[in-house]
Parts: sequence; C-alpha cells; structure tokens
Amino acid sequence: MSRKKILAISGSTRKSSSNENILRFVAKTYAQWLEVDLYLEIAQLPHFASDADENELPDAVRNFRRRIERADGVLFCSPEYVYSLPGSLKNAIEWTVSTTLFSNKPVGMIIAAASGEKALESLHLIMTTIESVVDKEATLLIKGVRGKIDGEGHINDSMVRKEIDTVVQSLMRTIDGKGSTE
Repeated sequence: MSRKKILAISGSTRKSSSNENILRFVAKTYAQWLEVDLYLEIAQLPHFASDADENELPDAVRNFRRRIERADGVLFCSPEYVYSLPGSLKNAIEWTVSTTLFSNKPVGMIIAAASGEKALESLHLIMTTIESVVDKEATLLIKGVRGKIDGEGHINDSMVRKEIDTVVQSLMRTIDGKGSTE
C-alpha cells in the first residue's frame, strides 16, 4: 500500500502555532500511511491579484499551486481571526480560484481556535464552492485549543487526538473514493 500524499496547510503565520503543532502531530502519527508536505509559507504569498497573468505568477504562487497539484488530498488547520478565516489563508485560496486545482480534491479541515465556528463555516463554504470533496467526518472544530496542547506542541487531550484520527481516516477514505460526502 502506497502512502497518500497530503498537503498540510497551516492558516497561521505564527511560528510553532497550535495549528502547526497539530499538523506536525498528524505527520508524525500517520507517517506509515501519509506522506505529509507541511506548508508553512503562507505569509510569503503576495496579495492576490485577479489580473495576474499565468505566465508571470510569482514563484511563491507557482510553488503553492504545484504542491496542491501533487497532493492526493489537502488538510487545512487554521485559527479563527475576528470570526473568520485569517486573511493569509483566504489569500492563499484565492490564488487557486482561476484553476481547477481543488476541483474533486479531497479536503480535510481543522479549525483550532478559542471559538472557531465562523471560520469553519467559512472554510467549508469556500472549499465546497470551488468543488473540493469534503467528507462529513473530515471537519473538526477544536475550541479552546491552547488548553489542549502543551508548550512543546503535544496534544494532551485524548478526545482531541481521537477526533483528529476521525478527520485523517475520513480524508484517507475520501482519497480512496470511499468517503460519504455531504
């Protein structure tokens, strides 16, 4: 059985954020089944320009798009800022809207924040609008995330670890064409 290629995108620009730590946990825990490409360069993407010529895209955008294209699936892990997605994550996704990179691409979503409902709703709406495949079990809201991850980035809440497992398993089933989408 070959490992699935997952692009894991952190919506946070903070170094060693809870979101980054969750994605690192996924990469380490599921290394036998997943080849995780951890994307932490979201802050390096320039502001989205809808009139950007395909031939003159910045290298950071080309790299981002190439990594999405090569992945069997994408796993987002993001905080919530002001009841929405961070601008940097929305900007990154906007660089893909003129493409079909996310069309039929299996996607998992984790929002790890103090609250997070609005960010999860927003990300779900955006990803289904651009025709990603989102299994109903491939979404997770981790409220009060800072109390569930210690200073070294270890997830110290067993229920959160189980919920992350559900998301990852669902994403892998969707990649294999066995997910139950909404």
